[in-house]
Amino acid sequence: MKAAISTLLGSAVLALTATPVQAEEATFNNPSLVPEVAMKAVKAAVKACREQETQVTAAVVDEGGNTQALMRDRYAGPHTVDTAISKAWTAVSFRTDTLELRDITEPGKSGYGIQNLPNVTILGGGKQIMVNGRIAAGIGVSGAPSGGIDDQCATAGIDAIQEELL
Repeated sequence: MKAAISTLLGSAVLALTATPVQAEEATFNNPSLVPEVAMKAVKAAVKACREQETQVTAAVVDEGGNTQALMRDRYAGPHTVDTAISKAWTAVSFRTDTLELRDITEPGKSGYGIQNLPNVTILGGGKQIMVNGRIAAGIGVSGAPSGGIDDQCATAGIDAIQEELL
């Protein structure tokens, strides 16, 4: 009987000491922006586009694609809200900035069908926000006369928070 209890206690101690390791192996941590940093990024993106005399909407989504921050400039078109969110979502979902996706989704290219998937927007202005090589969020800008300008403004949004991402 003593041997059985001793074996049982030994097994219980082993199980308790192994549990944290198993829990760590069964989960992972993803970087994520706090709301204030996400808002700082969208404000900087909108400001950068204003300086180019264009009105846009900027959105930040978390690494799961959920909208975290949004700012629509006064005269940005109503379509720019959904488009900015979709650009950010697309960059996070495909782990590629939307300007790069544009090049691989042209007719005859390997990614051609991607643009037909729900919520995907293959126009410049969607970028990943990286922290230590991992996606923390995405930013999308919509409303400038070209995807290239949207992309520049999204970059300005990321640049504004870069020091806080270290």
